[in-house]
Amino acid sequence: MASGSYRFDRFTLDPHERQLRDGSKLVDINSRYLDALALLVREQGRLVSKERFLDEVWRGVPVTDEALTQCIKTLRRQLGDDAARPHFIETVPKHGYRFIAPVSVADGGTPVAAKLENRAGRSWQYSLLLGAGGTIGGGMAGLIGGLIYGFAGASQPLQPGMGAISVLLVLLCLTILVALIGGIGVAFGIALAGRLSRYWGPWSIAGGAAGGLIVGALTKLLGIDAFNLLFGQSPGDITGAMEGLIVGAAAGLGAWLAARPGGMPRLRRGMALSAVTGGIAGALIPLLGGKLMAGSLALLAGSFPNSRLRLDRIGHLFGESDFGPVSQIVTGALECGLFAACLVGAMILARRSLAEVA
Repeated sequence: MASGSYRFDRFTLDPHERQLRDGSKLVDINSRYLDALALLVREQGRLVSKERFLDEVWRGVPVTDEALTQCIKTLRRQLGDDAARPHFIETVPKHGYRFIAPVSVADGGTPVAAKLENRAGRSWQYSLLLGAGGTIGGGMAGLIGGLIYGFAGASQPLQPGMGAISVLLVLLCLTILVALIGGIGVAFGIALAGRLSRYWGPWSIAGGAAGGLIVGALTKLLGIDAFNLLFGQSPGDITGAMEGLIVGAAAGLGAWLAARPGGMPRLRRGMALSAVTGGIAGALIPLLGGKLMAGSLALLAGSFPNSRLRLDRIGHLFGESDFGPVSQIVTGALECGLFAACLVGAMILARRSLAEVA
């Protein structure tokens, strides 16, 4: 939140100093209610949805709609406003509230409407930071997945020697790298698509799908070329454009659903919904003949007879002699669900942090 104060009518609001003044008189106001007023004032003339109040003011604390209603009622009383004939806070039935009084920045007299226009001019920077947050989330998913596959895929126990530890470290680095690359495409696709609407909407699905498609295609092309150049053969149909498109669309769908009204705090809801959409997409990919990380690793191991990597142990958990179709479906669902949940969760946290300094 900016450190400057705002003026409207006879009031001065200073979010940084946590003060609301009526002329020279200090108004006694609840801290959370002050945050709600600051949000309304910052967005002067624009609708502020109930979802934004719950996300940016209550910050994930489960509350009922009655809490927000009481907050607005108290603010109106402290401002001397009338809900029937509002001068400050207008109700938009079933959607939210709008601050309708003219507002200026106290230190320079700049109208808040002009300030919002300046903020829009920096939206590319906002999108880049949001995409970077999602990329970090994708990397975290790679870290978790790498640890799981590293321990499962080592061909000998970890304690006796360094061979299995080397397998673990290589798989860990590889999965983090792949997840970061995928995160770049999907997260930046969602973030840039967000420029088409104020909050994540259906464009998020298209943005995530486009980003995943492009990165998936490039990664597969470069990967196959690298194997042909280094080893004289390629492993075949590793993860590529089709998989990237489906995973990206699933993450974008999770982001869109997270932005819609719901009973859970946005972070938890966003990660839960993204895990579900990602899990469904990840299970669908092997059924369509595609391969995700574990499937590509199994394909690589099979292409090189002397490979120390073995994923048979995962197959044994599902009653298969090797890494078969059931294993691919289950691991695909887990991979994609984890990736989408971490990426969308990180973007929600990044958006929340950026809102504080907007």
